[in-house]
Amino acid sequence: MFDWIKNINKEYPEFWKNYVSKFEKKATRFVVISTETTGLNPSKDVILSIGAIAVENNSIVVQDHFEVVLLQYRYLHDNGLSNEFIIESNLPKLGEPEAIQAFIEYIGNAILVGHRIHFDIEMINEALYKMGCSRIKNEALDVEIMYRKLSDITDKQFSIDDLCKAFKITRSDRYASSEDAYTIALLFLKLKSRLNLPI
Repeated sequence: MFDWIKNINKEYPEFWKNYVSKFEKKATRFVVISTETTGLNPSKDVILSIGAIAVENNSIVVQDHFEVVLLQYRYLHDNGLSNEFIIESNLPKLGEPEAIQAFIEYIGNAILVGHRIHFDIEMINEALYKMGCSRIKNEALDVEIMYRKLSDITDKQFSIDDLCKAFKITRSDRYASSEDAYTIALLFLKLKSRLNLPI
């Protein structure tokens, strides 16, 4: 009954306060994100990796990127899953709280872009909740929804491969969340141009 009182009096971590303060300014940067997860249930599954890349002034800013593997040994062990992905990856590896904090510091107030991005956001929100934080505040755009709007189609789903085929974009053979983020960034620029978005 009095949960709202707890939330008002709650003391958030310092990185979260810094993040929230960035929304006093209007976003001028897009960040395209992709996550790899253990499944599709935000309350039970966890994030294995996050890839992100920035888009500014209608260009992909290759040097402005973020990649991390989340150390989820306990989840993998408890569920009898292989930790081969974590061991073999050459990407930076952090525990979930450190990885999520680094990601939040990276995105700032950027407009987030993704493919079925609301799932990515829910996964990130679940991790933030465990850290005593609130939900992320960033605006979000979804390339699948943008493509449906462009094509005037409401009753069909489009995978990343479907969208790449539609725009003649060659997808990398190497599967990684960072590769997906780059591909989604290419799709976003095409869709943004075709839809004449003012942002």
